[in-house]
Amino acid sequence: MIDEIKNQAGERMKKSVEVLRSELARIRTGRAHASLLDHITVEYYGSEAPLNQVSNITVEDARTLVINVWEKDMVKKIEKAILESDLGLNPAVKGAVVHVPMPALTGERRKELVKLVRQQGENARVAVRNVRRDANQKIKEKIKAKELGKDDEKAAHDLIEKMTADCVSSIDGILQEKEKELTEM
Repeated sequence: MIDEIKNQAGERMKKSVEVLRSELARIRTGRAHASLLDHITVEYYGSEAPLNQVSNITVEDARTLVINVWEKDMVKKIEKAILESDLGLNPAVKGAVVHVPMPALTGERRKELVKLVRQQGENARVAVRNVRRDANQKIKEKIKAKELGKDDEKAAHDLIEKMTADCVSSIDGILQEKEKELTEM
């Protein structure tokens, strides 16, 4: 009974941490990395397809991504999708290859990005705390239904609290790493 609640809470907490990781991967740091373009989709034969499913994305150097487009007619669509994204990138087309230079970040932009990172971190912490609240509520319901004893309640609450602390600690580590990455010149 407790294991089921613990497992569900653990999965949801881990999912919150993974969502944070994927959100932070979208924030560009001035360094090129292929995952920066993961959320961009292009129209491909009538449906939306992720950019990495219609092309090959590689890192040429620390400040340049290279997109090798598999079909020539997709080049303009990919260029347009990158221009319209929230990343502020200006791709350069050369034949069937799209070069995406990463502009250097200004000090002001770095500060804005750090604020954004902190906000997303706080959102992740809130999500983890909500999972804790839900798990504790389920435990209380089981006690009211006489499915668990008082001794089990204390152990279950302690276990959920430890899981929460571990996830919050993990979130803090991810945030420190991203902030360090953003503030490096």
